[in-house]
Amino acid sequence: MSHARALGGHHQEVTLVAVTKTHGPDAVRAAWRAGVRDVGENKVQEAEAKMGQVPPDVLVRWHLIGHLQRNKAKAAVRFALIHSIDSERLALAVNEAAIAVHHVQEVLVQVNVSGEATKGGIAPADVAALAGRLLECGGLRVVGVMTMAPFDSPETVLRHVFRGARATREQFRAAGHPATELSMGMSDDFEVAVQEGATLVRLGTVLFGHRASP
Repeated sequence: MSHARALGGHHQEVTLVAVTKTHGPDAVRAAWRAGVRDVGENKVQEAEAKMGQVPPDVLVRWHLIGHLQRNKAKAAVRFALIHSIDSERLALAVNEAAIAVHHVQEVLVQVNVSGEATKGGIAPADVAALAGRLLECGGLRVVGVMTMAPFDSPETVLRHVFRGARATREQFRAAGHPATELSMGMSDDFEVAVQEGATLVRLGTVLFGHRASP
């Protein structure tokens, strides 16, 4: 990963988020023993069950990286970082839930740079308007953006998507958000993502092997 960072020339710090979805609490403990302090889960309910099974001395930052339904917003504000704010309506629901518990929730806005219908997220063309509206959300702290590249894509496509995400992060920063984070890159493409400026990489298979069926 350090080699990829050097090749990219962005000089960013990179945090590894160990994706433990569909793995048991042993995976969280194994990651912690290996020095990994950030753990990612796709679903609120699965994460809550796992949190209760991890010993209190295993101190990790929990990331919600999967799609979040608005009716789960209250439960989601216990995560250190939500990567998947994919609509204004969801942002407002999380904002309301955070304010209700006197909390400022750190979030990433999911941007659909690739334009794939199967992927959620804000269209890049809508980012500037959304960035302005989210400044009014006192319960949210927009710390960056998240994106996913199409699976099995050539490097040219990966770079196009990751550069597009980096450009949208700059739009949030220009609007006044403390948007320093770029969550992009998974087991198959994280080296290219780091070269393009990723600060958070979400790795599951490369760490724990193929996941069991959910």
